[in-house]
Amino acid sequence: MLERALTGNTRYYKLLGTLLVFMGLGAVAWLTQLDRGLTITGLSRDVSWGLYIAQFTYLVGVAASAVMVVLPYYLHDVKAFGKITILGEFLAIAAVTMCLLFIVVDLGKPMRLLNVLLYPTPNSILFWDMIVLNGYLLLNLFIGWNVLEAERKGTHYPNWVKPLIYISIPWAVSIHTVTAFLYAGLPSRHLWLTAILAARFLASAFCSGPALLIILAYLVKKYSKFDPGKEAIDKLTTIMTYALVISIFFVGLEAFTAYYSGIPSHQFSLTYLFFGLEGHRGLVPFMWLFAALATAATVLLLKPGTRANEKHLLIACGCVFFSMWLEKGIGLVVGGFIPNGLEQVREYAPSIPEMMIVLGVWATGFFVLTVLYKIAVSVKEEVQA
Repeated sequence: MLERALTGNTRYYKLLGTLLVFMGLGAVAWLTQLDRGLTITGLSRDVSWGLYIAQFTYLVGVAASAVMVVLPYYLHDVKAFGKITILGEFLAIAAVTMCLLFIVVDLGKPMRLLNVLLYPTPNSILFWDMIVLNGYLLLNLFIGWNVLEAERKGTHYPNWVKPLIYISIPWAVSIHTVTAFLYAGLPSRHLWLTAILAARFLASAFCSGPALLIILAYLVKKYSKFDPGKEAIDKLTTIMTYALVISIFFVGLEAFTAYYSGIPSHQFSLTYLFFGLEGHRGLVPFMWLFAALATAATVLLLKPGTRANEKHLLIACGCVFFSMWLEKGIGLVVGGFIPNGLEQVREYAPSIPEMMIVLGVWATGFFVLTVLYKIAVSVKEEVQA
């Protein structure tokens, strides 16, 4: 089926060409980072995880969200998800690819990855994070490819794929749970020291991932002859709405616990994020933008008329995706380091080369996604014909 990725119209090649340009710019910036080290970034002794790890954390959730279509279709035989499941699985592959790339660029020296393989430490959460991410990537690749190949041939997928499908469902939950444990296991970071961090991660994942999948489904419908189906999008929208409400509720729980308890160390990071601390307000506009977008998305999605309107639904999905990116892809990670262990405020701002690398990784992910979707859509169109 790979040959299907090599044929397409002018729009397809222009998209790949544009993505290759951004990938090239990111590669140039990364080569500069390899030569000069992480000094070209905005990272410091006080804020050692920045935009790279923030994107990694957010995209793990996007990858995990594939379970929202896999579970209903394969376990409960909800046939409405039949057309869209492969799109969710291929989105997971692209998202995990970006996750792994963000880890590589954050390490500074890629050869440091070998330390995890040469000197495995099962008592380290990072070791298990490597296991679950690579395992999830392989699971989605094997499942998605074999199911699509069987559909193209008009046969049932091989029996050995079924156990992999069952394994992939709890595995999807595990990748974001283990990622949450990376943060919640650090006692000196009070913003992350909460028992519901894994639940927060999963709730935000199950709204941001479906939001992106719905947008992609509409793009596929617009630019191809394949229609993912309105019923599937409607059900996915309902899932996204509930997950968004729960995610906002969990953020509110954190704020209540911090301020009602009166414990200053638990208040500092939230105060910095939403109101500023000691005159430092670097992330305040972003966090209030998150609040505004999340509120707007909630209002739109709770109205049945909005969900039935394609244009309004796409606006709501954009608000959901970007608001969760601001909250988890910037605020949560960076905010956890401010103030530092000595209660000093040292702000972080990404450098231009750092943002170029981030853009390059996102472009790489969407390049992989475009190629995979081209293959999937071509097969679906052939089957429909």
